Amino acid sequence: MIKETAPAKFNRFLSVLGRRPDGFHLLELVTTVLQDWPSLFDELTTDVAKTTKLSLEIEGPASGGLQPDESNLVIRAWRLLEKESGKTLNAKIKLFKNIPHSAGLGGGSSDAAAALKAGNKLFQLGLSNSTLLRLAAELGSDVPLFLLGGTVMGLDLGQRVIPMRDIPLPPMFILHPGFCVSTPSVYKALTQEDLSRTLPCPSLSANEAPPWRNDLTNAALKVCPAMHQVREALISVGGEPMLCGSGSCWAARFMDRDERDTALQKISARYPGWRFYSDSV
Repeated sequence: MIKETAPAKFNRFLSVLGRRPDGFHLLELVTTVLQDWPSLFDELTTDVAKTTKLSLEIEGPASGGLQPDESNLVIRAWRLLEKESGKTLNAKIKLFKNIPHSAGLGGGSSDAAAALKAGNKLFQLGLSNSTLLRLAAELGSDVPLFLLGGTVMGLDLGQRVIPMRDIPLPPMFILHPGFCVSTPSVYKALTQEDLSRTLPCPSLSANEAPPWRNDLTNAALKVCPAMHQVREALISVGGEPMLCGSGSCWAARFMDRDERDTALQKISARYPGWRFYSDSV
């Protein structure tokens, strides 16, 4: 039996630098994998005992609406391992979901990366890190960064990943308002005006964090006007809000942890239907 933790990610800088002829967008991102946020961990368990086929079981508070079929990124990752190794890899896979889906936190991509690592270990395939990164890029632009962990720069569609030095996160929390946002709809809503205002990440000094910026914000607010309320709620408790990926989760940063904790107490009391996450919750 092999267990792998699948943490969420936080895009602390996201710039859309242009649109390719095929309609996809060129990105520059600085992303931190939330390895110290246990409330935003999924867990993947794999076993070969008493099984003659590949199966996936999904449970947990964020499992609603997810299908354990060939469209699932975990199964797709497993099929790539089979293709690469030339072997049939029958196993029982259990996925416990804490990370909300369609929320901008990369839960599905993290699960896929965990599946690549777990399958490689479970069947002793001996695939190198470079091979796993290549397979991860085939699955989606976010999957490679979860294999690297830490803080990562993503280029092009986000699939070209470059490890960065450790950049501590500010005092912050993340909230999920209980609804989903379609990522393709957000990118489709980007206008030429949106693209004309984008800037790449500046050079950073040794102790400098990247700008607190997400170029998808205006488009996401057009697609999902309900998120205006979320942003205003974060501002009302003294936070500096930023959309997580294409939404629907938002982050808010504060000057210190005491200010963060006070704001978290206030906003969670006002909006008991929202879910809140931090490195201590």
